[in-house]
Amino acid sequence: MATEKFFYATGRRKTSAARVFLKPGKGTFEINGKKADEYLKRMQSKLVIEQPFDAIDQVGKYDVIVTVAGGGENGQAGAIRLGVARALTALNPEFRPALKKAGFLTRDPRMVERKKYGLHGARRKGQYSKR
Repeated sequence: MATEKFFYATGRRKTSAARVFLKPGKGTFEINGKKADEYLKRMQSKLVIEQPFDAIDQVGKYDVIVTVAGGGENGQAGAIRLGVARALTALNPEFRPALKKAGFLTRDPRMVERKKYGLHGARRKGQYSKR
């Protein structure tokens, strides 16, 4: 029995981390054991995770299996998109220029700023009082 070749990549966004496995197939998307339509509630998130395939005209040619943890739906979708783009470049280096031009290989470094002592939040100070 021949073993199938998986292409693996990791994607991160905010506090989310996604492990993405890519293999040639029919275009199914499985996230944490569920179909993408069941796991992601917002239509925007579903479109975000498919963007790398649209950029290189490979829609429906690869099965994607994702394990994602942390953060909310938007951060998880961004992490999955980065992981899919990285896995596609591992699969075929010729996809890299198109994915890079579309901005899918760039890790978004923005994170939530930490709360500082003496303040109510990261920057929020106490209310000013003259007396």
